[in-house]
Amino acid sequence: DYALGTARELLLSREDMLNIEYAAMFHDIGKLALPDRLLNKVEDLTDEEWARMRRHTITGYVLLKDIPFLREAARLVLYHHERYDGLGYPEGLKGEDIPLGARIVAVADAYAYMTTGHAYQEALSRGEAMAELSIYEKTQFCPLAVKALKDYLNHRLPGS
Repeated sequence: DYALGTARELLLSREDMLNIEYAAMFHDIGKLALPDRLLNKVEDLTDEEWARMRRHTITGYVLLKDIPFLREAARLVLYHHERYDGLGYPEGLKGEDIPLGARIVAVADAYAYMTTGHAYQEALSRGEAMAELSIYEKTQFCPLAVKALKDYLNHRLPGS
């Protein structure tokens, strides 16, 4: 919902919105190839474990790329952990070189994660999560996607 709402705020085409919807649904499908002990580890990951974890975007891409109606969504899955400042993975793409759909999925995923409680972290409020996203605009997150998500949430849940 967050990714689609963000795409709607940006007035993207129906085709782009469909690709973003699929990418949002499947963005972490590559984690199916990772062992539960790694996914559920509470302690800091080792360098080797981080390297394995980072490969989930490539694994997801490989799983989806040959399905004709998921081909573009597969690209978005591949790039959803790229950072706006170029310090992300798997290719270190920067800014506008990152597909817009991947930038939208990244922001929506981060917001959903922050506003959901976890065993080691309480859920943030909508305002706290948006403040966190704003702090990392232009470094981790695309400012356009952050603003569009904020606008979507303000239209969807005014004043909350």
